[in-house]
Amino acid sequence: MEVTWWGHATCTVEDSGVRVLTDPLFARRLAHLRRRRGALPTPEAARADAVVVSHLHGDHLHLPSLARLAPGTSLIVPRGATRSVPGLRRLDGLRITEVGPGDEVAVEHLVVRAVPALHDGRRLPVGPHRSPALGYVVTGEARTYFAGDTGLFDGMADAVGEVDVALLPVGGWGPYLGHGHLDARRAAQVLAALGPRAAVPVHYGTYWPIGMDAVRPHEFHAPGDEFVRHAARLAPGVAVHRLGHGERVRPEVRP
Repeated sequence: MEVTWWGHATCTVEDSGVRVLTDPLFARRLAHLRRRRGALPTPEAARADAVVVSHLHGDHLHLPSLARLAPGTSLIVPRGATRSVPGLRRLDGLRITEVGPGDEVAVEHLVVRAVPALHDGRRLPVGPHRSPALGYVVTGEARTYFAGDTGLFDGMADAVGEVDVALLPVGGWGPYLGHGHLDARRAAQVLAALGPRAAVPVHYGTYWPIGMDAVRPHEFHAPGDEFVRHAARLAPGVAVHRLGHGERVRPEVRP
């Protein structure tokens, strides 16, 4: 299996010849955010057999990016998403499946299982809390956990289960992280609880608010290296792969 990090929370997980894309965001600018590091993902990034969306925030469920998917692509979204985001219904040709924690979707040779996340699941800035925030475990030759956006919560390891590779958020897109997020240290704590063979830090070092380049810039630049350092202390048996934008890795997984 192979993991490519395109920036922010956007990754391609290729397993058993099947491509799963996470939270696609292909924009140079989104509202008050601009992409400060890494070129925009290449057209290859939009090539997927299935796409998983972790929650309804605009930097994770981005309609213009989803519109670039080929007809027939399977789109897996939190339950209630099509009601909260009517624009999803106008995406021609996508096969949309709504899921909640514990639900499974077969994608060719893979099984995608939704797991809980601790995060605000609403479509902001307005909208009722109709949809849960989710993570996903993609099972094929390996078991790959994409955490989406989440904080650390009781029972997290039991909810996720045994995995080989963990794609964990370690930062954000602003100078301060609110409730329901992981910073580098807390992400390393999650890593110690899950005990995978390999991990890739995501959700940092890509987008930043316009005009705030000088405000706590370490929160933009440092989370990846900080995660590597904390993981070496808290989960020394896990191989951490800190990728650059567009880079890929083939983690060692259990036979």
